[in-house]
Parts: sequence; structure tokens; C-alpha cells
Amino acid sequence: MSASENTPTGPLQIDLERILAERVPASRRKWIPKWLVRRLCRLIRQEELNGILRRTFPARGTAFATAALRDLDITVRVRGEENIPAEGRLIFASNHPLGGLDGIALISVLGQRYGDDAIRFPVNDLLMNVEPLTGIFLPVNKFGRQGREAARRLSELYASDKQVLYFPAGLVSRLGKGGRIADLEWQKTFISKALETDRDIVPVYFEGLNSRKFYRAARLRRRLKIGFNFEQILLPSELVKAQGSTFTITFGKPVSCRSLRESGKTPKQLAAEVRELVYNLAK
Repeated sequence: MSASENTPTGPLQIDLERILAERVPASRRKWIPKWLVRRLCRLIRQEELNGILRRTFPARGTAFATAALRDLDITVRVRGEENIPAEGRLIFASNHPLGGLDGIALISVLGQRYGDDAIRFPVNDLLMNVEPLTGIFLPVNKFGRQGREAARRLSELYASDKQVLYFPAGLVSRLGKGGRIADLEWQKTFISKALETDRDIVPVYFEGLNSRKFYRAARLRRRLKIGFNFEQILLPSELVKAQGSTFTITFGKPVSCRSLRESGKTPKQLAAEVRELVYNLAK
């Protein structure tokens, strides 16, 4: 589907109450008090996010991403633009420092180069609620029948001629030992798919940080040994807080699929090496 097709008659608005109603079983929903839902709406800055959606309507895809950055007065600087191939089948593997704006900025930069129909971004299916980007997003749900369907769509994507934008860590960067903020371990899927479908990999470093509040919440969760990543709920507000910021995206030289295959290393080892390449771009 083209990102310009099926334009709605009005701007879709984020409705947390509706999302909860769709995802929480009715038997449990009654235990969620209205005041808590209202508090969550304020926490995620729902009204400010809906303001962005209203002001950027009816833009979709790359046009929406660019308009959203403009609305937030975000400046994106690009380094290593000469390393972005004009053609070929590529995986753009990036660190994931922000949890929202990094993806929007990558869509803006690469969508302007390749066009909406030529780029796809595998994402958590919750992000399909960002309706203007549904033509570029590919929902990935790992559970049950939906998981099998997602795996099929992902295989079709990698077999296609579309460019793949990817966050191999899956989760947003966290505060680690020594106070360094970086991605968690990169999953090997993008390497396996690159080898399987003969795709070169372009390492991408996105320079940016969330607020200390986000990292403190993540550290507290780990100390309490809570499995659910509740700090994720802060990410929408982090997007709003970034208003007026400047971010730099650095593209490294492509890593050929042939060199990966000839290395004799496992996909896990290669994923770690590409991750290191990405962070070396910051130096």
C-alpha cells in the first residue's frame, strides 16, 4: 500500500482509553479506574501529540515525518550522506536512542531519498496507532497466529526490493555501567535476513538522548526486578520534550553481504560487530 493512499477525511487522534479497551480483556478492564486513564493521558502528553497530528494533517509517510519534525522545531543534521547507496537492496541498521523521534527522522531522511513506496520499517504493532505512518510501518507481533502472519510479512519484505529501516536492539537505549547510555544487545535477525536475501547493511548512528527521568525509571524497574518495561510509557512525552532540539544522523559505509558470509562468523557475532561499527561512527 502506498503511504499516500487511503487518506482519512480527518486527522486520527490518539485515544488511550480506546486503545486500552481494544487490548485489555473486558473482565480486567473494569478494574482500571477512570482517574488512572486520565492520569496516563497526561503522562503520555496525549493532547500535545494529538495537536501534532492535527497540525500536520493530511500529510502521510515521509511528508508527515518531515512535517512533524518541523512542527516540533527539530533540526536533523546528516553526516556521511555519500555512504547512502543510490540503489541496491539494503538494511539500514541503527541504534535506538529516543524511541520515537529517531524513527521519524530516519523516515524523513531516507523517504526523501528513496520514496515512501520503497522503504519499510518493522515496528511493534502498537505503533500502527500512528496512522499517518501505517503505509511505511510493518507491524511485527511475535505471538500466536498474528506472530506467524508477521513472520510471513517480514520474510516477504526482505525478499522484496524495498529498503528496510531497522532497530536491531528492539528496545530503546538504556543507561549501563559507567553511566554510558547505549543499546542493549542487538538481535541477530537482521544479519540472518541479510545473509538469506543478499542485502548489504548500512550502519547508522543516531546521536540523541532521552531525559534522565526515563533512564532513572528504567534503572528503578531493574532494581525492583519488574519484567514489564513500564518506562516505555514515558516515550511519547520524551518526543514532546525534545521540541527545539538538534539531532545528528551519521551513515557509515555499507557492509556487503558477501563480506558477512565470507567472515565465517555466526549471525550473533556479526550483529555485535555491526553494533560496534555503529557506535564507532560517533567517534
